[in-house]
Formats: sequence, C-alpha cells, structure tokens
Amino acid sequence: MSGSKDIVLNAWKIFSSRDADRIAALFTDEAEWIAPKGNATAVALDHTDHMVGARQIARFIADDMHKMFSGIDIAFRGVYADGDTVIVEERMRATLAGGKPYENDYCFVFTVAGGRIREVREYMDTRKGWRMVFGDDA
Repeated sequence: MSGSKDIVLNAWKIFSSRDADRIAALFTDEAEWIAPKGNATAVALDHTDHMVGARQIARFIADDMHKMFSGIDIAFRGVYADGDTVIVEERMRATLAGGKPYENDYCFVFTVAGGRIREVREYMDTRKGWRMVFGDDA
C-alpha cells in the first residue's frame, strides 16, 4: 500500500485490532489528532480533544475509547483522496458504558506524510453526541 487512501483504509483495519504498538506505527512521532473542543467523548473520559504523538493517539484508540464504547460498528459513507489528504465520512454505532445506544456521523480529514498519518481533524455532530452521552437535560 503506497497511496494515501490505501494508508488510511489500512489504518482503520489496524485500529480495530486494538494493538497499541501496531496503531502507533501508523502515525508519525509528532502526529496530531484534533477533535472538536468540549466534545462528549473527551468530557466523559476526562480526556484531551487534541492528542499529540503516536503513543497518545494509539493508547486512546486501543484502550481509552473502549471504556466508553463497546460493540463499535463503523460504516463508511465515502472515502476521498487528493494527494496527501484523505477524507473519510462514516457512521459509528456503539453501545455506551451505561448500555444506551450511540450513533453519530463523523468526517475525518487525514494528512499523510512519508507513508504515515501526520494529522487527523475530526468533525461530528457534537450536540447529538452530547445528548446521547449525557441526556437531553445536560
């Protein structure tokens, strides 16, 4: 796999392995993953919305997010590439730690450099996510 799109699609397969070493190897050492400030996942897990470094990102994907989500099902809606930039549209369904269902649409913008992921910018319906995690009254 040499193209940026192939690198990102392969990354999603490796993310599901929950193997932190394999996941970290996908990212540059100084990689960044930037999610919306104050998103429900970051707040619920008392976690940053801006991860820096391959190890921090890998730990979140392999371990931390699974404290909140189980039975994760990812359905791709589209994958688009232009040079080193890859955009992934997806719907994530899961079960929250308290047993309630979670479903939200996401858009990720990946930047690839030297065959590894250098940056991920994550977008989602933050209000919908907040309601599912914390309820309508939160």
